[in-house]
Amino acid sequence: MRVQPLGRTFKAAPGQPLLRAAEEAGIELPSSCRNGTCRSCLCQRSAGEVRHLIPWPGLSAEEKAEGWLLPCVAEACSDVVLEVPLAFALFDD
Repeated sequence: MRVQPLGRTFKAAPGQPLLRAAEEAGIELPSSCRNGTCRSCLCQRSAGEVRHLIPWPGLSAEEKAEGWLLPCVAEACSDVVLEVPLAFALFDD
């Protein structure tokens, strides 16, 4: 996974929510509820494929088609690039 514009890259395990994988890599993404309803973590995918871990996360069909996702309840299905302007690194590489 890559988080832009931060430019940080990290790995996410199969079935692991992207938000949790980012945190384990020392990257803080906006979040609150962690169950796909509050939309605090809403971000856009600019590359790759994801799958939401719940049947219908708090997104409209149009938002999903435009690449918006909720990383608290999404897993990577390929190499993924997320656009998260408010992301920051908790520590330097």
